[in-house]
Amino acid sequence: MTERNVVLYPGLGVGHLVPMVELAKVFLQHGVAVTVALVETPSETLEFYAASNPAVTFHVLPPPPTPAHAGSGSDGKSAKPIVQMLKFLHSMNAPLRDFLLSLPSVDALIIDMFCGDALDVGAGLGLPVYSSFPSAASDLAVFLNLASMQDSISFGELSDSIIIPFPGVPPFKASELPPNILHDEEAFRCVLPMFGRIPESKGILVNTFDSLETRALSALRDGLCFPGRATPPIYCIGPLVFGGGGDKHDECLRWLDAQPDNSVVFLSFGSMGTFGKKQLEEIAIGLQKSEQRFLWVVRSPRVDENNLAEPLQVPDLDALLPAGFTEATSGRGLVVKSWAPQVDVLRHRATGAFVTHCGWNSTLEAITAGQPLLCWPLYAEQRMNNVFIVEEMKLGVAMDGYDEEIVKAEVVEAKVRWVMQSEGSEALRERAAALKDAAAEALDEGGTSRAAFVKFLHDLQTSNGMIGTYKIR
Repeated sequence: MTERNVVLYPGLGVGHLVPMVELAKVFLQHGVAVTVALVETPSETLEFYAASNPAVTFHVLPPPPTPAHAGSGSDGKSAKPIVQMLKFLHSMNAPLRDFLLSLPSVDALIIDMFCGDALDVGAGLGLPVYSSFPSAASDLAVFLNLASMQDSISFGELSDSIIIPFPGVPPFKASELPPNILHDEEAFRCVLPMFGRIPESKGILVNTFDSLETRALSALRDGLCFPGRATPPIYCIGPLVFGGGGDKHDECLRWLDAQPDNSVVFLSFGSMGTFGKKQLEEIAIGLQKSEQRFLWVVRSPRVDENNLAEPLQVPDLDALLPAGFTEATSGRGLVVKSWAPQVDVLRHRATGAFVTHCGWNSTLEAITAGQPLLCWPLYAEQRMNNVFIVEEMKLGVAMDGYDEEIVKAEVVEAKVRWVMQSEGSEALRERAAALKDAAAEALDEGGTSRAAFVKFLHDLQTSNGMIGTYKIR
């Protein structure tokens, strides 16, 4: 039989690339050749992932004939970043089609949740297309339901205080929806149709596992989230997380080696999470007064808080943090600039809790490390994830006031002390330990996620009644 081959097509951003690369590794484990088709990837990012994954083929697509990054919104002003991104990904259909045609054969195209317009490429080539959803199944349940309602929702009706019930998830305020959906009409009209295209896929690969999100998965599989339209098969194949195992001599890891077990609270807010100087000062004062050991990743504030793609300078810690903070916390605290080996830090014996922005990659990394969460959502779907983590998964608590302009130092102090020392936090630790075991079981031989991937490969092989490689025609 001809070797099977799939093409993976991630969206923009590290948060979408990382789970796609982890998915590529799973395909390789099952004997399927993989090519990852990339758009606008920084050379250093490509070099890192190519060097780390030599068995995976990476191909950078050429830019479209007419770049669509810039441009105006419907009101004549500059379009919001998410609108620009979707327009750009739409313009990449032609380069993607040309690349697929250059390949001798392809079994399937696996597209990111924001690359729904690539369904048209697959349809034109007679190629099966599957969606990869890198966030929670609970998010998928909400987005599909919103997409099914888009023609009956008037923009502006979703005021912040409205409580919205969705199948499969706890009720939450409209203010927990992604800000772009709630407060920007053009984004509202662009994003919801994109989610509405996901059910056009032949199946949806979700980076989660069955026992983590039972209620949301039941709602999805029962067709409750997109009424009137059949939901394609849902394959829970996670948790797909980076394996860690980096430089053992990294400053963070060497510092952790000198700390007692479960004694350090780790603060990190994702590849794009930032705070202004005032908030950084409040966090610093709160950490100092909490008297807890901490490891804190600090990034420079953004000039434009709404532009998540803005390149950030190396932070000047002396200018950003209160005078005397470093000296006052010497020995029990470490602040690092911009980046830390997060997976290795979370799995270190000295780490005892994780203050997180609730990005799904970070959440899964914490789950596989058995860490309780202190949730401080910032952007995108993270406020919804906070609700699911706290109310459904029982894995964390929310940072009080995260939706206010500034979270005060005394709040940071109290919450950090609670999650590290209180009797109440013991239930979180027990739950975190149980979910760590459940995640490992899902990926083991005979586990639900491994079985789901095998089922996906079988369904792919028999797609349209054909066995073996699906020839592009």
